[in-house]
Amino acid sequence: MSGQPDLGRADLLTMLAELSAKPATEVSDRIGSMELAWLVHLVEQRYDRRLDLADDELAGIRTVDDALAVFRASLTASADG
Repeated sequence: MSGQPDLGRADLLTMLAELSAKPATEVSDRIGSMELAWLVHLVEQRYDRRLDLADDELAGIRTVDDALAVFRASLTASADG
């Protein structure tokens, strides 16, 4: 895979909806530790690779948009080398 991974905000909201058993439109933009662990797990499964995230990267994820930026950067870095 080259360039930006095909992971989008809607994908993360759908993943969170699975966890909360709510429609994606009702999922909160805020992410707690359990939601973050769930997203990391599902993204790793989807792309069949381990996300090697530093503690400061994980600590900086508070919203869906934060998670999207960190996951995309990690997936792009993994694909590049």
